[in-house]
Amino acid sequence: MTKSKNLRSLVNVSDNFREVECGLTDVEASDEANRCLYCYDAPCITACPTSINIPSFIKSIATTNVKGAAKTIMTANPIGASCARVCPTEELCEGACVLNHSSKPILIGKLQRYATDWAMKRNEPLFKAGEPNGRSVAIVGSGPAGLSAARELARFGYKVTIYEAKSEAGGLNTYGIVSFRLPPYVSLWEAQQVKALGVTIKTNTAVGKDIAASELMKQYDAVVIACGMSHVPMLGIEGETLSGVHDAIRFVEQTKTEPLSSYVGKKVAVIGAGNTAIDAATCAMRLGADSVKILYRRTVEEMTAYHFEYEFAKQEGVEFRFLTSPQKIIANERGEVKELECVRMTLGEPDAKGRKAPVAVAGSEFTMDVDIVIKAIGQTRHHALIEAFGLEHHHGVVAIDQHTLQTSVANVFACGDVIFGDGQGEAMVVSAAQQGKVVANSIHQRLASRQVTTH
Repeated sequence: MTKSKNLRSLVNVSDNFREVECGLTDVEASDEANRCLYCYDAPCITACPTSINIPSFIKSIATTNVKGAAKTIMTANPIGASCARVCPTEELCEGACVLNHSSKPILIGKLQRYATDWAMKRNEPLFKAGEPNGRSVAIVGSGPAGLSAARELARFGYKVTIYEAKSEAGGLNTYGIVSFRLPPYVSLWEAQQVKALGVTIKTNTAVGKDIAASELMKQYDAVVIACGMSHVPMLGIEGETLSGVHDAIRFVEQTKTEPLSSYVGKKVAVIGAGNTAIDAATCAMRLGADSVKILYRRTVEEMTAYHFEYEFAKQEGVEFRFLTSPQKIIANERGEVKELECVRMTLGEPDAKGRKAPVAVAGSEFTMDVDIVIKAIGQTRHHALIEAFGLEHHHGVVAIDQHTLQTSVANVFACGDVIFGDGQGEAMVVSAAQQGKVVANSIHQRLASRQVTTH
């Protein structure tokens, strides 16, 4: 049995991890598509980071040309099937729909899912590789940005090799987003679409460990850094090395790769209030936790999770404790998590980033009974890898030319999470896909006019 089958089978062991949202039926998709006004100067296209021609693909659905719809979507967005499930459409395309002013917006995300699901079920090949041009590109990481860059480069005729440290391609979409929002088979299908163009994906191959960064720069005409981010950082409080304290990224990955039963009846505290914290909290609930609390040192207005994610978590039974900061994790006699000591917070003056800084309220300490603590306070960067390529960066955020996404090193480009941060872009899956396209075009413009060389 392949690892990809294991991924799919494990997440289907429990009905709790089946997709929350059902796809549209043929009749529902037809009715919804026929509501569209097919605007000439469609604001939904402008609102989409990958500029999908939304009226065009919806018109294709309305005229029963579903393959044409899927091709329109995937041409603009190589991971359009994943984005149909995880994009914040309420803030992007659907938020810009002109029908917001009169009735309700077109369900663009669900129509996009309908078309891409159709293609997945039929395993339709949507693209062909370009005529080989004699040049080669290495891509570090097979997440949304890496797959997007690979797909575009293959269509330009480049020989592309992706180096992926994990056992399957897809990065965040395969391992880091909960299965009941994005089942692994979706991102694995997108990876297969890329492989079908002749792209080589070397899994279980970590750059810097299994192959040196210097070797990639010697062997290939260009290199793309699309390695995402690393693990959750330490909280910096007493007791966080105890048994029962977990990294949210690793925890979500485990729910997609391993059968977990240790959460049944437990009291869980999740530290942080971003989308990963929401994912961890809702996973814990679906694994049978007795109670799950999200602790956040600021207020609901400052939390970085999408509003629809916040509402979903509340519906799942997750409790939110705002203006609350953990101070110490207390162990029982067996060295396991027993209690979490916290302190009440208030918001003071804005910090360097303009956010009001949380300040502890003197004498407000209290404890809560907790069996498991999950840390979800952001992610660290791949500093060693970035420095192995000799790239300029600021605290792990790679410096790039804003137009071409070229780094400080000639013929080395970067996209995705590795360039998000410090006010540089927003970490959305769809934004990473667009950056992959930009990188591919930048490489093509840089290399296409040069004489072909042999390595």
